[in-house]
Amino acid sequence: MKELMLGNKAVARGLYEAGCCVISSYPGTPSTEITEEAAKYPEIYCEWAPNEKVALEVAHGAAVGGKRAACCMKHVGLNVAADPLFTISYQGVEAGLVICVADDPGMFSSQNEQDSRHYAIAAKVPMLEPSDSQEALTFAKEAFRLSEEYHTPVLLRMCTRISHSQSIVERGVRQEVPAREYVKDPLRVMMTTNSLKAHYRVEARTKAMTELAETSPLNRLEMGEDTSLGIITSSTSYQYVREVFGEKACVLKLGLSWPMPVQKIRDFAAQVGQVLVVEELEPIIENHCRQIGVAVTGKEKIPLVDELTQGVVARSLGREAKPTLTLDDPIPGRPPVMCAGCPHRGVFYTLSKNKCMVYGDIGCYTLGVMPPLNAMDLNVCMGASCSGLHGFNLAGGEKHEKHSVAVIGDSTFAHSGITGIADIAYNRSNSTVIILDNSITGMTGHQQNPTTGKTLRGEPAGKIDLEALCRAVGFARVRVVDPNQLKEMDRVLKEELAAEEPSVIITRSPCVMLKDVPKAPPLKVDADKCNGCSLCMRIGCPALSLRDGKAEIDRTQCIGCQVCMQMCHRNALIV
Repeated sequence: MKELMLGNKAVARGLYEAGCCVISSYPGTPSTEITEEAAKYPEIYCEWAPNEKVALEVAHGAAVGGKRAACCMKHVGLNVAADPLFTISYQGVEAGLVICVADDPGMFSSQNEQDSRHYAIAAKVPMLEPSDSQEALTFAKEAFRLSEEYHTPVLLRMCTRISHSQSIVERGVRQEVPAREYVKDPLRVMMTTNSLKAHYRVEARTKAMTELAETSPLNRLEMGEDTSLGIITSSTSYQYVREVFGEKACVLKLGLSWPMPVQKIRDFAAQVGQVLVVEELEPIIENHCRQIGVAVTGKEKIPLVDELTQGVVARSLGREAKPTLTLDDPIPGRPPVMCAGCPHRGVFYTLSKNKCMVYGDIGCYTLGVMPPLNAMDLNVCMGASCSGLHGFNLAGGEKHEKHSVAVIGDSTFAHSGITGIADIAYNRSNSTVIILDNSITGMTGHQQNPTTGKTLRGEPAGKIDLEALCRAVGFARVRVVDPNQLKEMDRVLKEELAAEEPSVIITRSPCVMLKDVPKAPPLKVDADKCNGCSLCMRIGCPALSLRDGKAEIDRTQCIGCQVCMQMCHRNALIV
C-alpha cells in the first residue's frame, strides 16, 4: 500500500516493519516525530528518556536482552550519547541496535551545525543516509539487518529536509523477529585486555564493511549520457543534484556513507572527466576521495556553512538556478517570540529589570534574549546553565553572586541540570538557579518528561518532586513562585540574590499552549484611561501593540494572564 509519508514517519514505519520492540529517545527537532509516530504501534514499547545518554543505554540494554531496539535524537543529542556509543561499538551487539540521529543544517532549531558523520568515523560504526521517505523506511529496516550481521550499532542519519518533507512510500508488513537468548560473556566487560581485543575486532569489522560498501545496493551508480562530469553525493544533496543536473548527469549516490567504498569511487572517477562532490556541511566524502587518490572538486565551490538548496548548488557551480515560486507582496518580518501569556515572560521581565547576568539554557525560554526583554546573556548546551553559573560565580565572587542567575526548564533540568545543581550545593558557590517549571517539554512540541507525571503515551508515571530533589542534593533555600505575579517574583528574586548561600527558585505555571490549561477571557483597553505611555509594551507580549497612541490587545492571542495589567499605572487594561 502506498502512502504520502513524512520522512520521520517513514523511519518509524521502517523500525516497526523490521520488528523493533523497544525505542527509547529524547525529543529534539528535527528527530522528534520518529518516536512519536513509533509510539502509535502497540507492538513497540516507546519511552521518553531523561536524556540521550540514558536513551542509548536503555536501547542497548534491550538489544543485550535479545530484542531489536532503537533510540532517536538530534545531532547535539549524539554528543550526550557519545560516551556509551564508543564503548558499545567495541562491545558489539547480537540483537539489532539502530541509532537515529537527525542533523540540522541551517540551524533552524539548534545552537550549532555539527555533522554527525564525524561520529560514525570516530566511533567506527556504519552510517546509512536516506534521501527520501521511501529510503528512510527501507534504510531503517536494512540498518537492523546490518547491525545483526556485523554485530554493530548502526547510525541512521536524517537531516531537517528529509525528516520534515514528504514523499511516496510503499508500506510493508511487520516482521516478527524471535528474541535472541542472552548468553553471559565476560569478554563484554570493557577493561584492559578485553578492550584491546575488542578494538582489533572493530577494525576487522570496519574492513569487512568497507568491502560491503563496494557492492552494496545502498551505494548506487547512476550513469547518464554526459560523462564529462561525475558527481558523488548523498542524503538530501542527491535530490538537489538531480534537480540541477537532470537525468543526463553521472551520479554516485552513497547511501552507506560510512565506511565508504574505495574501488567503487576510483572506478567511477575513471569513467568521467571530472569529479564533483556535493555534500552538506563537512567535506567528509571529499576528504575520503582525496585520501584514496581521487582528485575532486568540493568545498572550493560548494558552501561549507548552512544547508544546501537546488539554488545554492546551481549558483555555486555557475549554473542558472531554476525559478522558484515567490509571493508578489512583501511579507513583514516575524521574529521569534514567546507566546502570548507565556509564564516565562514574567521571569525574564523581572531579571531584566534587576539587571541580572542570566546564564541561559536550551528551551523555548531561550527567546528571553529577544527585545524588549533582552534578558539572556549566553547559552551553551543542555544543563550548562547550572554548572556554568557555578564557574562564573567562582571567578567573580560576591560581585557576580549578587547579580547572576541560571535559568533552566523543567525538562532540561531532568535532562542534565541535576548534576549541575549538585555541584553548586556540594562546592557551595553562592549561586541562584531558577527552574522554569511549565509542566511540559515546550520547545519540541509538548512531550512529556520525568517532571510531568505522564509517559510518552499519556499514561500515569513517576514524577520528580523538584522541591524535594533540590533539598536532597543540599539546598536549604528552595522557593516556589508564580511567575505571573510580578511583585512576588521580584521580591523572591531579590531575597535569593541577597542570601549568603545557594538557592533555587522554582517558577511554576503551565505552558499556556497545553490543551488542558484553562484560558481566561481576553483583556480589554479602557481608551479613556490609556495615555499611550507604553509601559505595558515592556513585557514584549505579541498580543499587545500601540495604535493611534493607545494600547491595543489582539483578542485572538490574549489568554487573560493579566501580567500586562500589573504594568499599567492607570488601570487602563481591564478584564
